[in-house]
Amino acid sequence: MKKIIEIGVIVGRFQVPELPVGHLELIQRVIDNHKRVAIFLGLTPGLVTKKNPLDFITRKEMILKVFPNINILSLPDKANDSDWSLELDKRIREIFPLGEALLYGGRDSFKAVYTGSFETIEIEKIANSSGTKMRKEVSLETKASPDFRAGVIFAVNNQYAKVFPTVDVAIMRGDEVLLGRKSHQNLFRFIGGFVDPSDDNFEQAAQREAQEETGLEVGNLQYVGTARIDDWRYRHEIDKIITTLFTADYVAGNATAKDDIAEIKWFKINDLTAEDFVVEHRVLWGLLKGNKI
Repeated sequence: MKKIIEIGVIVGRFQVPELPVGHLELIQRVIDNHKRVAIFLGLTPGLVTKKNPLDFITRKEMILKVFPNINILSLPDKANDSDWSLELDKRIREIFPLGEALLYGGRDSFKAVYTGSFETIEIEKIANSSGTKMRKEVSLETKASPDFRAGVIFAVNNQYAKVFPTVDVAIMRGDEVLLGRKSHQNLFRFIGGFVDPSDDNFEQAAQREAQEETGLEVGNLQYVGTARIDDWRYRHEIDKIITTLFTADYVAGNATAKDDIAEIKWFKINDLTAEDFVVEHRVLWGLLKGNKI
């Protein structure tokens, strides 16, 4: 006789604009196979990320609209897989104190990291049910509706205030420093830009920016300091830019203005004053002077 397990548990994120056929079939299958069913929705500590754009309530209401009688609960992410597994077991027992449970998950979901006490079953991957693909497709479309605009406003207002990290580098050649000028400005600035997620550290980011904007190879990077930059693009925003300033020695190459830099020029350090710099970089000039150049 086939063993009957009363409790069916689905663990997932359901980060989709609407439930695709694959998700609907899975939930219905679990409902058909078990007398008691619960869905645990994973919660990330971040707010509104590309992989996790929807909050718990939004996803819960989406599922309840189709399956109004199902139990839907939250399951926060943990740094350690063992702690996460213990937390899942604990929450299952909080709503189902007695009885055996069967946990449903895909090869790419929780099943590979779960080390708890309940039995698990791998569900086959159903075509066209990729949440990543659905999110990508939705992100490419703009809709002229109040609900769409309200959703965008909700998303941007339910995030932590952000600091955007940038790097700037004073490229040194003896008693000279290389500065750049943008096309819409008359004054000069240090070479630099935003840190990229592919950078391993700020030093690497500074070397990359130096190469991208001047074509030069630099070395011997030395930390100078950090400062909040009064960038006009963020002047009236909650989010701000904080930069890290380095000095770097010229190693090789011919200095050529690239990227968004219109002109680059070597200056005698002792000839420079704060008035030679764009307003937002005068604080960096102060840091460099204070570093006893």
